Amino acid sequence: MFYRRKVILAVIEIFGGTIEKIALQKLLLLFTKRQVKPDYDFVPYHYGCYSFSANADLTAMVKHGILLENDKFFSKNDSTGYASKLSAIDKKILIETFDAYGKMSSNSLMKHSYLNFHYYAVNSKIAKDLLSGEEFEKVQNAKPKSNDTILFTIGYEGISLEEYLNRLIKNDVKVLVDVRNNPQSMKFGFSKSQIKKYCESLGIEYLHIPEVGIQASFRQELKSQADYDKLFIHYKATTLSETQTYQEIILKLLVEKKRIALTCFEANICQCHRKHLSEAITLLPNWNYTLKHI
Repeated sequence: MFYRRKVILAVIEIFGGTIEKIALQKLLLLFTKRQVKPDYDFVPYHYGCYSFSANADLTAMVKHGILLENDKFFSKNDSTGYASKLSAIDKKILIETFDAYGKMSSNSLMKHSYLNFHYYAVNSKIAKDLLSGEEFEKVQNAKPKSNDTILFTIGYEGISLEEYLNRLIKNDVKVLVDVRNNPQSMKFGFSKSQIKKYCESLGIEYLHIPEVGIQASFRQELKSQADYDKLFIHYKATTLSETQTYQEIILKLLVEKKRIALTCFEANICQCHRKHLSEAITLLPNWNYTLKHI
């Protein structure tokens, strides 16, 4: 079993074996905020902090009979003591978390998280009802906003789905443009149907333009920067020279939406075609904007 799932089970265990779904997300945030390397990351969602990755793990554990689920609660469904399986540091954090928050209701946990982590409350449907006017104003001020027109690029290699989505949110990206030729991924959250669903649930539009991508057959045997450079010479001479119409569509979208991001896999911008695609767009007539890699 993945260690991070043992963390979830240990939290449910120490809080009595059954826990409200909303409360669990808040407790996982409060637990992971004390970890040096958090097991989960979170995004600002409908009721505050939320981890899609944790929810996927919970769903998997329900499927395997380790947990039981109804509309509001998760319940531990085996006799294993998962708290004892955590590292010494995480056991200490678990006890501290229980001591600090064990008597709080779900609403109290929500309000506590909103007051201490304003960013995670920016998309909450109930923050205005839970908080005072002054407290709610602090949440509103934490919401990223910008009027500058910027073309961003972003890769998802090496980061969690939530960290990736937070980069989009914190840069106030309005539209994610997927420029992969084949938008499938073995990594959780990044296949087309998944990333589209998660983006749209956070108010970010999704658009796939496969025509400006690179076919998988051309991406074999890339072992050095020289190999990538050779690939991109071919890409610029063929795909980029043949897809100006699609580049113009992206530029038109940028002018309309003001903040859009081109996405592919690689973390290193020098090893991704989105660098050359974005630079080609900056050479189009009427370009007078900013290009930024995040």
